[in-house]
Amino acid sequence: MASETVQKILNAEAESQRKNSDAARRKEELINDAKGRSSEAVQKRISDAVKETDKLKAEYEAKLKEYVKSADKKRDDELSELGSLAEKNSDKAVNAVIKEYF
Repeated sequence: MASETVQKILNAEAESQRKNSDAARRKEELINDAKGRSSEAVQKRISDAVKETDKLKAEYEAKLKEYVKSADKKRDDELSELGSLAEKNSDKAVNAVIKEYF
């Protein structure tokens, strides 16, 4: 009877060790799986952020080109206007000099 009790205790300890071993293995599997999924999630977020950054960069570059084009046109218009004004003032100055001396 005592040996039967000892055998039951030994079997219970063996079963307990097996369950502990299985639980530890399962824990490691879950941790590794979670690490893999979190790594994938981080990579996806980084990829999404890069895409969004590229999109915003393209939009701002297009806006910058449009702004430069508009600024160039405005500058050219103002230079043309100043050129016309300078020509008129030059004509007035020449006429004033001619009128003064003749």
